[in-house]
Amino acid sequence: MFNKSKREKSTYGIIGLGRFGEALALELAQSGADLIVLDQDEDKIKEFREYTESAFVVKGLDKKTLSETGIQNCDIAVVCIGEHLDSSILTTLNLVSLGIPHVIAKATSSEHGKILEKLGAEVVYPERDIAIRLAHRLEVSRVLDYIQLSEKLNISKLMVPKRIIDKSVLEANLRGKFGINIIAIENGKTIIENVKPDYIFKQGDILFVSGSKDSLNRLSEWE
Repeated sequence: MFNKSKREKSTYGIIGLGRFGEALALELAQSGADLIVLDQDEDKIKEFREYTESAFVVKGLDKKTLSETGIQNCDIAVVCIGEHLDSSILTTLNLVSLGIPHVIAKATSSEHGKILEKLGAEVVYPERDIAIRLAHRLEVSRVLDYIQLSEKLNISKLMVPKRIIDKSVLEANLRGKFGINIIAIENGKTIIENVKPDYIFKQGDILFVSGSKDSLNRLSEWE
């Protein structure tokens, strides 16, 4: 069991080792995060003991069983069992009631997500988000990646429009024209995180920008 007072980095609890949960747990483990992993499949748990000693086979996800694993000491717990609505909802409710500061739950529909939100969880829609990102990349060839954070805020990674090459950020005035903000600019191995008004756009620049979906669409179609 983890002692919150003695550790500095966050501890994550992952409940359910389906495709989403397994990929998330592996990514966190490989980044050096502290993990508590729960699943009813003994073989999957055995595999994860290579990454964390706190991997537990659980046949039930009631409050008592969850508490016995020490998951209440996590900073963040992620419920990755969206396919089974009853288990997803009950587990989310139990984790919130255990006092975990940040509970994230996978949802498979908007109705499912609304219930989880009312229980106090942050809701993610992995399948929907992947579809949105892919659709946006297929729609516009210049877009390299796309992330929807909310209905009004999105982040896009795209090649610099040709018409602003050799112009400064101030001259290009992307905020005034499209209502978008430049988060960073990448060119080769160089990444500029604090983009100043006098920066001159160059051939090969990749822009990381944020704004509404409509604003990002208009920018990506701007020749």
